[in-house]
Amino acid sequence: MKRLWLILTLVFLFASETKAIERTPYTWNLADIYRSEREFTKDYTFVSDMLPTLSSYQGKLKNESTVAKLFSTHEQVARKLEKLSLYAQLQQDLNIEDKKAAHFKAKVETLAANYATTAAFIEPELLSLPKETLEKWKNSKSLKTYARYFSELLERKAHTLSKKEEQLLAKLSPLADEAENIYHYAARGDYTPPVMKGIDGKTVTLTGGNFLKALEHPDRTYRKQAFQTFFASFEQIQHTAAATLYASVKADELYAKARRYDSGLEAALANDDVPKQVFDQLLSTVNERLPSLHRYIELRKKALRLNEVHSYDLYVPLASKTVTKTFPMEKAEALILEGLKPLGNDYVKQVEYAFHHRWLDVYPRPKKYTGGYNISAYDTHPFILLNYDQSLDEVLTIAHEIGHAMNSVLTNKTQPYHYSGQSIFTAEVASTANEWLMIDYLLKQATTDEEKLYLLNQQIDQIRGTLYTQVMYSEFEQAIHEKVGKGESLTAETLNDMWLRLLKKYYGPAYAADSEAALGWLRIPHFYDAFYVYKYATSLAASFELMNQIKEDKTGKATERYLQFLSAGTSDDPIPLLQKAGVDMMSTEPLNNVLTYFDSLVTEMERLLRKQGKI
Repeated sequence: MKRLWLILTLVFLFASETKAIERTPYTWNLADIYRSEREFTKDYTFVSDMLPTLSSYQGKLKNESTVAKLFSTHEQVARKLEKLSLYAQLQQDLNIEDKKAAHFKAKVETLAANYATTAAFIEPELLSLPKETLEKWKNSKSLKTYARYFSELLERKAHTLSKKEEQLLAKLSPLADEAENIYHYAARGDYTPPVMKGIDGKTVTLTGGNFLKALEHPDRTYRKQAFQTFFASFEQIQHTAAATLYASVKADELYAKARRYDSGLEAALANDDVPKQVFDQLLSTVNERLPSLHRYIELRKKALRLNEVHSYDLYVPLASKTVTKTFPMEKAEALILEGLKPLGNDYVKQVEYAFHHRWLDVYPRPKKYTGGYNISAYDTHPFILLNYDQSLDEVLTIAHEIGHAMNSVLTNKTQPYHYSGQSIFTAEVASTANEWLMIDYLLKQATTDEEKLYLLNQQIDQIRGTLYTQVMYSEFEQAIHEKVGKGESLTAETLNDMWLRLLKKYYGPAYAADSEAALGWLRIPHFYDAFYVYKYATSLAASFELMNQIKEDKTGKATERYLQFLSAGTSDDPIPLLQKAGVDMMSTEPLNNVLTYFDSLVTEMERLLRKQGKI
């Protein structure tokens, strides 16, 4: 039910002219959402005009029939507003400095704030009703489809405020997001990537993609220079970033306390419907298994013949440069369609359709949002943003985002609007499952030790980045939230020190922490979405279990269970949904299994390196 009651506090910019978008096969076709500004305005007007109708239900939620009508009205408004916000976000993310988009910002923010304020009465009014009434409605004919929502209402009763208090929080909610907005303008709009001379003497602009390429270069002096140049460029915004992160965390803690949670962590986990045990055992289990990561860093030190490993030594491939492949987009598509075949013909056909009907905006451009994501509305197909550089990492990123997209497609096909969408906890299972399948497929295609070594390197670093690194981020998040929760402030100096300490702890005795690495926290926008990143790690462990079951099961039942999981949306809590699919995240077994697999990969890499005389 969370999607139906979504309060759209993150309101996005809108640029009206779709014809300005470059028309190539590898750009979005935003006309799939709105073909013109007129269509956008029609939905905008509809939402605006419907708010008084929505408000007219206030004080009247006394009988089943009225509540059913309210739910229907609210869904109409929410679905239109979801489309409006999606279209606006995609336009903004194509160019952060779009002036026309900025012009529409205040208008859209006002609409979303009015919507949130108008809808704020619903849950408090329903929660004021007797338990017996809610139980009766849960089982009634006209409201039966909302049964889980009524169950969740009762669970949230202790954390729902009075009508006036909820309305006040709704009005204030846009302010809570301003810290993130300021951060993005500083880190994307005002920030200019540094330049340096490349190996060939030509000027290189250290964008995110170019920086990663520099860290993978075999020339250590060049890697070091790129690392120092890149991070030095962030020094000018570190105090702004520290202030915005402090403001964001402070808002999280304030809202948590306002809703009678003990902490921002407790509030975030409650919103995910995930027990705190899952978070706690994630951190403790990974900390217990840090020696495996230390062993890998030690192996890197030996293979690269270094006295100590620095941050700029963590990404250079240990395989020969001759097998470092590039993947043009057409080749990436073909590989993904082959690699995902274990998920069935229907799944693969839908993926192929996405590639050929402009669901993807593929290549980097100036002022375009960095990284990659998938997003959709209930009434649109998914949209995937990429900054594709033809590397294997980016092929895996496409597979990852395709997993999200297919999760949305299957859920929206199966579930009503109020159970569509996904908890991030389950959504990241859908994406990382595709990565497991792709690496497994590529390893099976490898014909030489050098190719295997290259892919082992990729797989090890994938687990390192998705599990170990995200848990380190989560530990950092927990620490900064605890500080703010105790009334302490966050300064750049404090954050830098905390970050360096964690780097040393996670990477172990073979690692030397450079002072520049202390600014790593500044590059993680997910910290503005409290306790988001831990779900990457838990999801990786869950998807590892599920994909192993699919590979081992010859009956097809494991695949069927998995596709049912992808179709489930939010029709149940994340933990039970995963249990039905075949994995229990209340146990530490999935975490230990994937970490044991990581250790086995390091062992195999060591064997191959020794066989080749590299160590």
